[in-house]
Amino acid sequence: MVKLTNELIQNSMQYINPCRDRELDLRGYKIPQIENLGATLDQFDTIDFSDNDIRKLDGFPLLKRLKCMFFNNNRIVRIGEELEQYVPNLEILILTNNNITELGDLDPLSTLPKLKTLSLMHNPVANKQHYRAYVAYKMPELRLLDFRKIKQKERDEANTLFKSKKGKEIQKEISRKAKTFVPGGNMPDPKVTNLKPQEIHKIREAIKNASSLQEVERLTRMLQSGQIPGQKPLQPQSQTNGQQADYEEMETDETIGQ
Repeated sequence: MVKLTNELIQNSMQYINPCRDRELDLRGYKIPQIENLGATLDQFDTIDFSDNDIRKLDGFPLLKRLKCMFFNNNRIVRIGEELEQYVPNLEILILTNNNITELGDLDPLSTLPKLKTLSLMHNPVANKQHYRAYVAYKMPELRLLDFRKIKQKERDEANTLFKSKKGKEIQKEISRKAKTFVPGGNMPDPKVTNLKPQEIHKIREAIKNASSLQEVERLTRMLQSGQIPGQKPLQPQSQTNGQQADYEEMETDETIGQ
């Protein structure tokens, strides 16, 4: 993972996209959280955060110019409160392929006054009952959901449902299930659960002291393979036992030969 620093922001690709908007490209750095965006000096219409490791949609300074954000292929499970105070002119938000689970987790988006396009495709929440109806009801200014237009008939039916007695009961249940924490936030990564605490600490220290993105990527690959910096990778037990048996057999043959 790479921290989103002022230097990274300044050195990342910046260009005029096909929509003639000024865009900042922060794709693929494995950034764990949003921070230090004040370094952009609010000079961008679009920021692309795709292919990172962001878990929570928050951490923004006031960015009045920002109209569009891409968060494809992250790990977002929670959306911060009061986004309208920091990105008041946001029109397009793409959250395809994240981990948002409950309908109530989407409520903070309802305060964005200019949000017109939202994608939640390949999130667990998109499979929930009343998904499109709930979003249409909570976000009256939204025009496209998952790249499909919200028709007036669909919106009218959603309003009728959620203003009814049954709909109010559904909303209570949705609120009850809404997340109040980041799932898994305090749980160890399953990829490192077989490592000892001192080994995990050694890897973290090595990543923290890495001097380049390439070094961080190399250490991350070592972590994923269960290899500790400064050590050779461990062989599977079955392979080790097999090699030991072969070695003992060779020793026996040599002894007989003598």
